Amino acid sequence: MAKKLTENVTSLYIGAANSLRPKTARKRIVAYVESYDDVSFWSHLLSNFNTDKYYFQVMLPSNTSLAKGKKVAMMNDLGQGLGCNMIACVDSDYDYLLQGKTGTSRRIIRSPYVLHTYAYAIENYQCYAESLHGVCVQSTLNDKPLIDFPAFFRLYSQIIYPLFVWNVWFYRKRELSVFSMQDFCRVVRLDPVSVPHPEDALEQLRVRVQKKINWLSRHYPDAAPELETMKPELEKLGVTSDNTYLFIQGHHLKENVVLKLLSPVCVRLRRERENEIKYLACHDQQYRNELTAYHRSLQSIEAVLRKNTDYEEAPTYKMILRDVEHLLGTLRDCNGGSATKAASIATNITDQSTI
Repeated sequence: MAKKLTENVTSLYIGAANSLRPKTARKRIVAYVESYDDVSFWSHLLSNFNTDKYYFQVMLPSNTSLAKGKKVAMMNDLGQGLGCNMIACVDSDYDYLLQGKTGTSRRIIRSPYVLHTYAYAIENYQCYAESLHGVCVQSTLNDKPLIDFPAFFRLYSQIIYPLFVWNVWFYRKRELSVFSMQDFCRVVRLDPVSVPHPEDALEQLRVRVQKKINWLSRHYPDAAPELETMKPELEKLGVTSDNTYLFIQGHHLKENVVLKLLSPVCVRLRRERENEIKYLACHDQQYRNELTAYHRSLQSIEAVLRKNTDYEEAPTYKMILRDVEHLLGTLRDCNGGSATKAASIATNITDQSTI
């Protein structure tokens, strides 16, 4: 018999609790996320669907433990109780692309009560190419465009795409010791970027990627037909040679690609603004005052990226919105039953928790 109320928390229990409230009260849908960093993303997304009839409450999966992660959000005692009143929101990682090859993958793609990012992780949205100019502007207060970020990441994606297909193929085969995600990330990292010539870093990347592809092709020549078959399948899942960066490991993308690119760009933009202040200042005191005010208004690139929400036009983001709409469409079907039955459920569970 359960000793704690949290052991009895299920979608049914939350639905019963909702039924005990006044008829005019809004229905609560609890959304469990993996970690603190995910709360803002999912709260921002789900708030678009709050109405006068229901609302989403984003929470961590445990009030009694600091454990976090996908398995905690989906597979702990709460996981089996997911339903219309209680859902899990997780990073897709590679599980979406594995298409049922593992238990976690099957749970993600089959359960209507598990929302996932489609892109590898939330960091990939924070690094959405079309938003990076705005990130630089917020960080430096300088609107001058120095690099075409969408074009850069389109080229970056085209370079790494063939190797990405190899990596997903090995994960589907569960041969991680041959070519792990860590191996992949080491190859597709970005070397220091020259702002006037960002193409140099892409060329270095291209050489490194091609070298690895040649090695894999020599050692696994029979893989070629399966790799070609995978490409249209991945395209149906939303992965193309132009947007591959959205599906690689999010932390690696942020730390070893995006920041490698944005850091020198923002250094140059700040220096230009500082030189402008020096040129326009009438005397030293005004220069120092203006420079101090400018520095106090700046934000770090990391801080701006964490708060970045300018990714709503990403196709994968729209796929999440579609899933939420589908979830809400099932509410009418799965919330039947009388208020009396709901009250009985809630009372029984509460009584059990005190034993």
